[in-house]
Parts: sequence; C-alpha cells; structure tokens
Amino acid sequence: MLSPKERLNKVFTKEEVDRPPCICPGGMMNMVTTELMDEVGISLPAAHSDAQMMADLARAVYEKGCFENFGVPFCMTVEAEELGAKVDMGSNIYEPHVVEYAINSVNEWTTLSKINFEDGRSKVVLDAIKILKSKKDDVPIIGNLTGPISTASSIIEPVVFYKQLRKSNKEAHEFLEFVTDELILFAKKQIEAGADIIAISDPSGTGEILGPKLFEEFAVKYLNKLIHSIQKENIATIVHICGQMKNVYSEVNKVRSNVLSFDSMVSIKEARKNLGDRLLMGNVSTYTIEFGEANKIAQLTQRCVEDGSNIISPACGLGMKSPLKNIRSMIESLTKGDAISDA
Repeated sequence: MLSPKERLNKVFTKEEVDRPPCICPGGMMNMVTTELMDEVGISLPAAHSDAQMMADLARAVYEKGCFENFGVPFCMTVEAEELGAKVDMGSNIYEPHVVEYAINSVNEWTTLSKINFEDGRSKVVLDAIKILKSKKDDVPIIGNLTGPISTASSIIEPVVFYKQLRKSNKEAHEFLEFVTDELILFAKKQIEAGADIIAISDPSGTGEILGPKLFEEFAVKYLNKLIHSIQKENIATIVHICGQMKNVYSEVNKVRSNVLSFDSMVSIKEARKNLGDRLLMGNVSTYTIEFGEANKIAQLTQRCVEDGSNIISPACGLGMKSPLKNIRSMIESLTKGDAISDA
C-alpha cells in the first residue's frame, strides 16, 4: 500500500501506481467547506490570518477522508493584498475577494511595494506550512500561488489590465516581470518552509479572454518563468488554467509544468488527445459535488480515470456548502473501484 506522498510522487515521475491520487491543492482550488469547519470547530475567515488554525484546518481535510494532501492557503488573494490591493476577508460561506485595486494603470507598477514575508498573510501561509511539516506525516504538502496574470488583474482592474496588454505593451511586460519575480520569491519561501509541490492557479489567464497570441505572449511566458524557478529547486508544479482549451492547445502544451489541470468544461479525453503523454489532473464537476448525488460523483470520478486523468481532483474550488459525503465519494470510488451508495 502506497502512502499518499509516495503515490503522488510516483505519478510525477511517471511510475506505475495502484490508483490515481485524489487531491485538492488549495489556493484557488480551496477544499475547505462549511460542514468541515463545523465538524472541527475552526472557522473562516479567522483561519486565513492564523497559522495554527490554517494548518489544523488543512490537516482536517486529510484526516476527515476528503483528500490525500495538505494545501494552503484557502484563497487566491494573499499576493494581491501583499502587493497593495484591499481585500474583504469573506466568511464561512464565501471566500476573500479584492474590493479595491492597488493601481489604476500598468504604468504605475513602480509604485507597488514588494511582499513582506516577515508580516501579514504571506507569513501566515509560511508558518502554516512549517507547522504541517513539523508533524512528519507521509502526506504531500502543496503550497499555492496565484498565477502571474491573475495576480496582476487583482492589483489593477481586469478590463483595464487586458486592454493595456496591447496599448501599453512594454509597461505591461515590465509589470508582469515584477509580479512574477515576487511570486518566485513567495514560491521559494514556501519551499523553504516545507512545501513538497507548488500549485499555480491562473484562472484569469485564459485563452478565451486573451486569445492565442496574447495567451502565449503573456500567460505562457510568465508561467514558464515561474515554473522554471520552482523546478530549479527540484520541486514539481501543478498549473491550473480555466476556460476552454480548444483554440489554445498548442500554446498550452508550451506550459512546462509537470502537471496541467483544467476545469470541467474541458474534456479530459480531448485534452489527452491534444496533449499526448502530458500529466493531467482533474476534473470532477464542482457543481455536481455541491448539488449532485454521491453516486453520480463517483461515476464522474471513474470517467476521469477512464479518459486519462493521472490525478483526480475537483475541477475548480469547491462550493463552501458542498456536503462532505459528496466530497468523500471521489476518493471512495477510487479505493473501492465502483459506485458509491447514496444511502
């Protein structure tokens, strides 16, 4: 019987495993739900700003049989807040979100302060990873980053940002270089703290929004700069990209992450056809996990396996009201190899 860390590591090195791992990385792909918080007596938003609570809540996700990893943080606003955006910390029903942007134009990027890893929520994340690492579990710790495009479009109003990729092309590249360099530092700090894998979620950097040319010029370029710096530390990466892939598969294939993850609108079978032997993660519908029946979720899980998914995960962040029974049905279907009773 492989441990969760052994199983996931073997997938990354393309070795044979007994079954696909079932993970939920954290970050944008938050795995914490209201029912889980009620069970363990730890709540959000408090755990966003308390390292011990964050670590305990991440551990509860594994100990309550939901997923085979620890993952922090539970949102994708840490970097934007550290770089000057104002954030509403959310509640036990909805996640933190940006309420005021730091700058009005890419031309103002030089006014941004750098991330202070000795204070604020970046330090909370690093301390939570250290706490999780100190227990020496054989469970992978996944650190999380918001991707360059998504971080940038959380610092400046997105519509303005997208327009300025063309209109202020030089300054847009300078801005993305700055943002990516800060993300590289955050990644290295997480690795030093004990992260085994770094997951990068870039939901705003889609081919649908950017189009193939800008997707390659900006999303692929800066993702690869970030990925390269992480892989130089002998740490594997997962990259999650939202939206349809059909018009940008050739560009997506240039993203050098160890694993690529897509949301539920992307057929794993189609992705496998277009991406060859790339390692793929996903992509059980989070809508079905929240509103469907456990047996249906088990069937979707098995279909992902049959279609070629190497790592099973929800397609995106879980709805906070997702029932634990439904979440557990994914891993139960993998360990039992059949459908789950709704009883």
